[in-house]
Amino acid sequence: MRRLPFVGLVMIAVLLVSAACGSDDPADDSPFVIGIMESLTGPGETYGNVSTQAKLLALDEINDAGGINGRRLKFVIEDSKCNARDSITAYTKLTAVDNVKIILGTSCSGAMLGAAPLAEADGVIMFSGLATNPAIKDAGDYIFRTAISDALVGVDTGNTLWTDGIRKIATITEATDYAEGVRAETVKRFEALGGSVVAAEQYGSEETDYRAAITKMLDAGPDAIHVAAQAEFAGGTIVKQLRELGWDGPIYGEIVMIGTTALDVAGDAATGIKGIVPALDPGNQKANDFLARFRARYQYTTLEWFMGSGYDNVYITAACLEQTGDDQDADGFRDCLYNMPPYSGTIGTYTFDSDGEVVGLANAVAEVLPVAERTPENSGWKILGLAPTVDG
Repeated sequence: MRRLPFVGLVMIAVLLVSAACGSDDPADDSPFVIGIMESLTGPGETYGNVSTQAKLLALDEINDAGGINGRRLKFVIEDSKCNARDSITAYTKLTAVDNVKIILGTSCSGAMLGAAPLAEADGVIMFSGLATNPAIKDAGDYIFRTAISDALVGVDTGNTLWTDGIRKIATITEATDYAEGVRAETVKRFEALGGSVVAAEQYGSEETDYRAAITKMLDAGPDAIHVAAQAEFAGGTIVKQLRELGWDGPIYGEIVMIGTTALDVAGDAATGIKGIVPALDPGNQKANDFLARFRARYQYTTLEWFMGSGYDNVYITAACLEQTGDDQDADGFRDCLYNMPPYSGTIGTYTFDSDGEVVGLANAVAEVLPVAERTPENSGWKILGLAPTVDG
């Protein structure tokens, strides 16, 4: 399986930002202009870059087909770097300098929660395909997402642990809003079912050696390890070090833990990991066609559901701009999303509730395959089925 190397990610980030600053097509002096805020660098760079690439694919498709009501669509791209401080900087630039009223992003929950209060106060749309922290639900009337909340991810993970006969877990968690949200919701559900947490370790995003924390977890005698990582690099390294220190038991996580980069870093150590993930339906022709076009353009895929989520966001945005005819009409755009009929896209058929939360999507349980069986087409894992339900 192919992953984008670190240097390549940074180079793409530079190229994307440079492209956003280029001159408009001289034949079209009135494009619709929207902002993009993704983690082009930082802990979320793997999914921030791939989401941006998916958005650029959608942008080109829309413009090549004649644009929106005959007008082209233009992106102004900023790097939110997967943290609140830089997200606020990116937001301020987009709104104060570029006069943007509609922003697609962010990649990371911390970045979303950092900028969302400003967007809500300013009446600016923020529409994310990736940010999952439960607190985003209450961020305001201009905040929307197609990403599935960690509140559901936690319930599904807790149910899966319990169904698999796990009664004691140890957790290791990156100190970010996303990872902490995943852990908190998972533990909440697992303990409600009767399970217990025998060890809980946390690490900073700058760390690369987790062996001291792993040793403490293993000494506590868990039935399974739950890993909540913000960065794929960290998640893959933790799995590798767990196996090196003798852990041969089950490991659980979410989508970040079984992304292409995480699996490349972990290698054989990742075999058998279970991830609670949103997954593209192989029977959805829109998803299959999107993946084919993406691979033809970029020669790789990773975290394919999030790719599709970002791609769908652009097409939904185009539909709402076609309706409002004004990229400065954030209120009209907001009302378009609230009143959107079920949208059939790459990630499924869905709409939004009164909190701007996506409705109609579900998580599945994925199991990582042996290295020899991992391919770009299967993402390195097989779907075991929808996440289980448990009474209690």
